[in-house]
Amino acid sequence: MLTVHHLGVSQSERIVWLCEELGINYELRKYERDPVTRMAPEAYRRLHPMGIAPIITDGELVLAESGAICDYIIARHGGGRLALGPDHPNFADYLFWFHFANGTMMPNEMIGILKQMLGLADDNPMVQGLSARAARAYAMLEQRCAAATYLAGDEFTAADIMMGYPVFLARRFGVLTPANYPNVNAYLARLETHAAFIKSQQ
Repeated sequence: MLTVHHLGVSQSERIVWLCEELGINYELRKYERDPVTRMAPEAYRRLHPMGIAPIITDGELVLAESGAICDYIIARHGGGRLALGPDHPNFADYLFWFHFANGTMMPNEMIGILKQMLGLADDNPMVQGLSARAARAYAMLEQRCAAATYLAGDEFTAADIMMGYPVFLARRFGVLTPANYPNVNAYLARLETHAAFIKSQQ
Protein backbone atom coordinates (compact mmCIF):
# COMPACT_ATOMS: atom_id res chain seq x y z
CA MET A 1 0.00 0.00 0.00
CA LEU A 2 1.32 3.39 -0.98
CA THR A 3 1.54 5.64 2.07
CA VAL A 4 2.30 9.36 1.96
CA HIS A 5 3.85 10.59 5.18
CA HIS A 6 2.63 14.15 5.15
CA LEU A 7 4.27 16.96 7.12
CA GLY A 8 2.36 20.23 6.91
CA VAL A 9 3.96 23.22 5.14
CA SER A 10 6.56 21.03 3.49
CA GLN A 11 7.32 19.57 0.11
CA SER A 12 5.09 16.61 0.96
CA GLU A 13 2.23 18.88 -0.14
CA ARG A 14 3.36 18.10 -3.69
CA ILE A 15 2.94 14.37 -3.17
CA VAL A 16 -0.57 14.60 -1.75
CA TRP A 17 -1.54 16.84 -4.67
CA LEU A 18 0.00 14.43 -7.19
CA CYS A 19 -1.87 11.43 -5.76
CA GLU A 20 -5.14 13.36 -5.88
CA GLU A 21 -4.53 14.47 -9.48
CA LEU A 22 -3.82 10.87 -10.49
CA GLY A 23 -6.83 9.58 -8.57
CA ILE A 24 -4.87 6.69 -7.07
CA ASN A 25 -5.44 4.84 -3.84
CA TYR A 26 -3.07 5.86 -1.06
CA GLU A 27 -2.96 6.16 2.68
CA LEU A 28 -2.30 9.59 4.15
CA ARG A 29 -0.49 9.81 7.48
CA LYS A 30 -0.23 13.31 8.90
CA TYR A 31 2.49 14.54 11.23
CA GLU A 32 2.60 17.78 13.21
CA ARG A 33 5.71 19.94 13.48
CA ASP A 34 7.32 20.58 16.84
CA PRO A 35 5.61 23.75 18.15
CA VAL A 36 8.92 25.25 19.29
CA THR A 37 11.51 24.21 16.69
CA ARG A 38 9.05 23.86 13.76
CA MET A 39 11.02 20.74 12.77
CA ALA A 40 9.58 17.33 11.94
CA PRO A 41 8.69 15.20 14.96
CA GLU A 42 10.89 12.28 15.99
CA ALA A 43 8.44 9.75 14.54
CA TYR A 44 8.84 11.37 11.11
CA ARG A 45 12.61 11.67 11.32
CA ARG A 46 12.89 7.96 12.07
CA LEU A 47 11.32 7.05 8.72
CA HIS A 48 14.37 7.90 6.58
CA PRO A 49 18.05 8.72 7.26
CA MET A 50 17.53 12.33 6.09
CA GLY A 51 14.44 12.72 8.25
CA ILE A 52 12.94 15.45 6.07
CA ALA A 53 9.74 15.67 4.03
CA PRO A 54 8.52 14.25 1.78
CA ILE A 55 8.70 10.54 2.46
CA ILE A 56 6.59 7.70 1.07
CA THR A 57 6.47 4.03 1.86
CA ASP A 58 5.25 1.43 -0.60
CA GLY A 59 5.45 -2.05 0.84
CA GLU A 60 9.06 -2.41 1.96
CA LEU A 61 10.18 0.64 -0.01
CA VAL A 62 11.00 3.87 1.80
CA LEU A 63 11.63 6.77 -0.59
CA ALA A 64 12.47 10.43 -0.04
CA GLU A 65 13.09 13.42 -2.40
CA SER A 66 9.99 14.93 -3.98
CA GLY A 67 11.21 14.70 -7.58
CA ALA A 68 12.12 11.04 -7.18
CA ILE A 69 8.81 10.35 -5.44
CA CYS A 70 6.85 12.05 -8.24
CA ASP A 71 8.67 10.03 -10.89
CA TYR A 72 8.14 6.83 -8.91
CA ILE A 73 4.42 7.34 -8.32
CA ILE A 74 3.75 8.38 -11.91
CA ALA A 75 5.59 5.34 -13.29
CA ARG A 76 4.51 2.77 -10.70
CA HIS A 77 0.98 3.85 -9.83
CA GLY A 78 -0.08 6.48 -12.37
CA GLY A 79 0.40 4.70 -15.68
CA GLY A 80 2.72 7.46 -16.85
CA ARG A 81 0.03 10.14 -16.58
CA LEU A 82 1.10 13.76 -15.87
CA ALA A 83 4.55 13.13 -17.38
CA LEU A 84 5.62 13.87 -20.95
CA GLY A 85 7.65 11.35 -22.91
CA PRO A 86 10.60 12.03 -25.24
CA ASP A 87 8.37 12.07 -28.32
CA HIS A 88 6.20 14.87 -27.00
CA PRO A 89 7.02 18.29 -28.54
CA ASN A 90 7.12 19.87 -25.06
CA PHE A 91 9.30 17.17 -23.48
CA ALA A 92 12.24 19.53 -22.90
CA ASP A 93 9.97 22.15 -21.30
CA TYR A 94 8.57 19.47 -19.02
CA LEU A 95 12.03 18.33 -17.94
CA PHE A 96 13.32 21.87 -17.44
CA TRP A 97 10.53 23.12 -15.19
CA PHE A 98 10.23 19.82 -13.31
CA HIS A 99 13.90 20.03 -12.30
CA PHE A 100 14.11 23.83 -12.11
CA ALA A 101 11.76 23.69 -9.12
CA ASN A 102 14.22 22.08 -6.71
CA GLY A 103 17.46 22.64 -8.58
CA THR A 104 17.14 26.43 -8.87
CA MET A 105 13.85 27.91 -7.65
CA MET A 106 13.72 26.52 -4.12
CA PRO A 107 17.36 27.26 -3.15
CA ASN A 108 17.24 30.80 -4.52
CA GLU A 109 13.87 31.79 -3.11
CA MET A 110 14.79 30.56 0.35
CA ILE A 111 17.04 33.59 0.80
CA GLY A 112 13.97 35.83 0.67
CA ILE A 113 12.20 33.72 3.25
CA LEU A 114 15.28 33.44 5.50
CA LYS A 115 15.94 37.16 5.14
CA GLN A 116 12.53 37.84 6.65
CA MET A 117 12.80 35.18 9.35
CA LEU A 118 16.34 36.06 10.44
CA GLY A 119 16.21 39.80 9.85
CA LEU A 120 19.15 39.78 7.43
CA ALA A 121 20.20 43.19 6.10
CA ASP A 122 19.63 44.12 2.46
CA ASP A 123 23.27 45.23 2.12
CA ASN A 124 24.60 41.77 3.02
CA PRO A 125 26.61 40.70 -0.09
CA MET A 126 25.32 37.13 0.07
CA VAL A 127 21.74 38.35 0.37
CA GLN A 128 22.26 40.65 -2.61
CA GLY A 129 23.75 37.92 -4.80
CA LEU A 130 21.14 35.32 -4.00
CA SER A 131 18.33 37.85 -4.25
CA ALA A 132 19.48 38.73 -7.78
CA ARG A 133 19.44 35.03 -8.75
CA ALA A 134 15.95 34.64 -7.28
CA ALA A 135 14.78 37.69 -9.24
CA ARG A 136 16.08 36.12 -12.47
CA ALA A 137 14.23 32.91 -11.65
CA TYR A 138 10.97 34.77 -11.07
CA ALA A 139 11.47 36.77 -14.26
CA MET A 140 11.86 33.54 -16.24
CA LEU A 141 8.75 32.11 -14.64
CA GLU A 142 6.80 35.31 -15.29
CA GLN A 143 7.77 35.13 -18.97
CA ARG A 144 6.80 31.46 -19.23
CA CYS A 145 3.44 32.01 -17.53
CA ALA A 146 2.69 34.76 -20.04
CA ALA A 147 3.43 32.43 -22.96
CA ALA A 148 1.73 29.19 -21.90
CA THR A 149 -1.24 28.02 -19.84
CA TYR A 150 0.95 25.55 -17.95
CA LEU A 151 4.72 25.22 -17.72
CA ALA A 152 5.00 22.42 -20.27
CA GLY A 153 2.44 23.97 -22.64
CA ASP A 154 -1.31 23.63 -22.80
CA GLU A 155 -1.59 20.57 -20.58
CA PHE A 156 -1.16 20.29 -16.84
CA THR A 157 1.76 18.04 -15.83
CA ALA A 158 3.82 17.04 -12.84
CA ALA A 159 6.10 19.98 -13.66
CA ASP A 160 3.29 22.25 -12.43
CA ILE A 161 3.07 20.30 -9.19
CA MET A 162 6.82 20.51 -8.67
CA MET A 163 6.96 24.24 -9.44
CA GLY A 164 3.64 25.05 -7.80
CA TYR A 165 4.93 24.32 -4.31
CA PRO A 166 7.83 26.84 -4.20
CA VAL A 167 5.68 29.51 -5.83
CA PHE A 168 2.80 28.98 -3.41
CA LEU A 169 5.36 29.02 -0.60
CA ALA A 170 6.76 32.33 -1.82
CA ARG A 171 3.29 33.81 -1.79
CA ARG A 172 2.62 32.38 1.67
CA PHE A 173 5.71 34.18 3.02
CA GLY A 174 4.99 37.41 1.15
CA VAL A 175 7.92 37.11 -1.28
CA LEU A 176 5.47 36.89 -4.18
CA THR A 177 2.62 39.40 -4.10
CA PRO A 178 -0.36 39.94 -6.42
CA ALA A 179 1.30 43.09 -7.77
CA ASN A 180 4.87 42.08 -8.56
CA TYR A 181 4.40 39.13 -10.96
CA PRO A 182 0.91 39.28 -12.51
CA ASN A 183 1.37 36.34 -14.89
CA VAL A 184 2.71 34.09 -12.13
CA ASN A 185 -0.22 35.05 -9.95
CA ALA A 186 -2.65 34.28 -12.78
CA TYR A 187 -0.92 30.91 -13.17
CA LEU A 188 -1.36 30.20 -9.45
CA ALA A 189 -5.03 31.10 -9.75
CA ARG A 190 -5.37 28.47 -12.50
CA LEU A 191 -3.71 25.85 -10.33
CA GLU A 192 -5.98 26.69 -7.41
CA THR A 193 -9.07 25.78 -9.45
CA HIS A 194 -7.98 22.14 -9.70
CA ALA A 195 -10.26 19.98 -7.57
CA ALA A 196 -7.27 17.78 -6.68
CA PHE A 197 -5.32 20.79 -5.43
CA ILE A 198 -8.25 21.95 -3.30
CA LYS A 199 -8.62 18.47 -1.80
CA SER A 200 -4.89 18.22 -1.11
CA GLN A 201 -5.09 21.36 1.05
CA GLN A 202 -7.80 20.00 3.33
